[in-house]
Amino acid sequence: MRNLRLQLFISFLLIANGLVFAQQHRKVIINQDCSGPGGSNMQTLLTLIQSPRVDVLGITVVSGNQWRDEEVAHTLRLLELIGRTDIPVVPGAVFPLVHRREEALLWQAMYGKVAFAGAWDDRWWHEHDVIPALPEGQPTTKPADEDAAHFLIRMVHKYPHEVTIYEGGPMTNLALANALDSHFAELAEGLVFMGGSLSPQTDDPEFISSPRHEFNFWFDPEAAKSVLRAPWKKIVCTPVDISVKTRITDEMIAEIKTSNSAAAQYVVKFFMKDQGGSYMWDELAAASWIDPTLITRKESRYLSVDIDHGAAYGNTLTWTDKDNPKLGAQLVEIQMDLDLARFDKMFVELMKAATPQAAPESKLRKF
Repeated sequence: MRNLRLQLFISFLLIANGLVFAQQHRKVIINQDCSGPGGSNMQTLLTLIQSPRVDVLGITVVSGNQWRDEEVAHTLRLLELIGRTDIPVVPGAVFPLVHRREEALLWQAMYGKVAFAGAWDDRWWHEHDVIPALPEGQPTTKPADEDAAHFLIRMVHKYPHEVTIYEGGPMTNLALANALDSHFAELAEGLVFMGGSLSPQTDDPEFISSPRHEFNFWFDPEAAKSVLRAPWKKIVCTPVDISVKTRITDEMIAEIKTSNSAAAQYVVKFFMKDQGGSYMWDELAAASWIDPTLITRKESRYLSVDIDHGAAYGNTLTWTDKDNPKLGAQLVEIQMDLDLARFDKMFVELMKAATPQAAPESKLRKF
């Protein structure tokens, strides 16, 4: 009888510990070029915020698809609409480390016009400190009174080896954090990012002639190369090769529309179809971090970025063990294929769900 009681007690402890582990929130900082309203960047914020398994410590904003200040405004307004203004929005870099629009225009005159130039694109160009009227309404809340690089450093020191850095835009903020604190990368749990392009199988004109050109790397190549050399515990890359296999469809939108959740209504109202808006570029990187079983094939390669200011400026560079030149590039886990049906279902369910409220420790957390 005594042995039976002991076995039952041990079983109870194992089950209790398992439940506690299952309920633990994984900490993440979202570093994103938060263009909006709608589209992949905003939907990625929602993917992570809507997950009951994730604690978003903050959103650090970097210029990319749009200018930083406009992106900050879109992010603040999104958080207001879904009732999560407890999440700090932290302004980051306005400009890349080296690359400038003037140089990008000269580069395109010499080597060919890029299909998408983000904040520099002539189709919606405005000066960096201009915030246009927002279709979703102007925010009433304010961003954090801190810069992104110092926020990133402070959080990994506060929660050493617990915080994953999710990167969905140019890597300028991360490069600055690494420059300020050589321990930043090693104190993080790891780096998960969307970026780079190897050999995507697509008829999209953006990649037919330039299969190794990808916007996040091209906008700030020096930052990306610097970040990919840092001593991260683990780096996971979602490249164009797998992102172009994803699309948010009219059928998915129709299903999301059946929910009255604030996230669902936002996605439905600001759903983007044009300019590559239906690709789920960044959502997949976020969703597969939450549930790695979504990925059905992956490869490991040494990854870097071309920073020679020629025709290949900003292109993705990769090597295997056999041809690695050993110039400091880190080994990266590259996601290459996915269970598309499960990913689509996961995204729809997250958008339809009620937005999780801040965990008690988040409400008490002083940023």
